[in-house]
Amino acid sequence: MTRERRIPGPDHPITVAPSSARVTVRLGDTVLADTTASVELREAGYPPVHYLPVDALDPAVLRPTDNTTYCPYKGEAAYYTVAVNGDEAVDAAWTYRTPYPAVEQIAGHLAFYPNKVEITVEP
Repeated sequence: MTRERRIPGPDHPITVAPSSARVTVRLGDTVLADTTASVELREAGYPPVHYLPVDALDPAVLRPTDNTTYCPYKGEAAYYTVAVNGDEAVDAAWTYRTPYPAVEQIAGHLAFYPNKVEITVEP
């Protein structure tokens, strides 16, 4: 199956830049990640998304799922359930293992859904 690939441009801008913001991710009362090494992806009219380095959190809290999605600008995303101390958030995190060249800076990073975990971004 051939998937459509698109390149960001004026009609659908995407930027990725290192961020010095402190990003903290919690599930319940447990801090999953606390880092100042994220990259911020801004895409068209969507809210900014902070992608955290995979090593910013304990890999033991991540369980890969069978869920995948496709973005013609970024590639195929793989998902993880986050589980710690009896709390679980299904498909709460995602990664682009081999993102398209326009967003290659997000490789090796995870993003989280703010409706499934608590994300705090401090400048």
